[in-house]
Amino acid sequence: MVKNDRLNHVGYLWAFSALRSSPGADTHYRRRREQGDWHGAAQRHLFNRMIGQLYHCLQARELFDEHIAFPSELAAAA
Repeated sequence: MVKNDRLNHVGYLWAFSALRSSPGADTHYRRRREQGDWHGAAQRHLFNRMIGQLYHCLQARELFDEHIAFPSELAAAA
């Protein structure tokens, strides 16, 4: 199995900081925890979601919009 340690470390930090600054990311993380994911698994799932959003933004040449990235989470949080 090949693993990029730098990407793994950055993903951990990015997801961790998003929990404090993004209501949608925090709600997504908490929902995963409520579904039974452990902290690491929920954080890894959040990072995978965020990296997918980054890929979309780069491909479509669009700015990140939290309302698009986490649509149902923000509606539930409000």
